Amino acid sequence: MACAQNEILTDFGCFPNDPVGFVQKFYAVGLGFVAGVALIALIIGGYFILTSQGIPERVNNGKAYIYYAIMGLLLAIFGFVFIEVIVVNILHVPGFK
Repeated sequence: MACAQNEILTDFGCFPNDPVGFVQKFYAVGLGFVAGVALIALIIGGYFILTSQGIPERVNNGKAYIYYAIMGLLLAIFGFVFIEVIVVNILHVPGFK
């Protein structure tokens, strides 16, 4: 298997040898991982609320799980949007697309 000129062949495939290319390649994987963790946290929070039997501590605990899962997911998504819009389109930083 031949890699592009700026990539290195490893056991896991071809990886860019510059930091910007490496981050761009794996940001989608990281975002998918964050989304999976957020989904699990949402499910746990919903379970806590459904099984709380009206106990305010458990309801608040479930709400906290849901709130922080959504906030973490939004932070990860808006980080990606920030890089794409501000750094690439507005500032035209060299090395980013």
